[in-house]
Amino acid sequence: MPKLKSNRGAAKRFSRTGGGFKRSQAFRRHILTKKTTSRKRQLRAAATVHATNVASVKQMLPYA
Repeated sequence: MPKLKSNRGAAKRFSRTGGGFKRSQAFRRHILTKKTTSRKRQLRAAATVHATNVASVKQMLPYA
């Protein structure tokens, strides 16, 4: 059976951890002046992919 290709967009956005997949937070690229300091600080932290989306991420990253 041939090797499977990884989705390159997904490979740049998700990384495998022991408990699932790690992702970065959205809403921290622009229009930061109206967002509070605490909100921007909390958006720095990485989040995990929700359980309903794990199957699709696994399909995009077959060897992760």
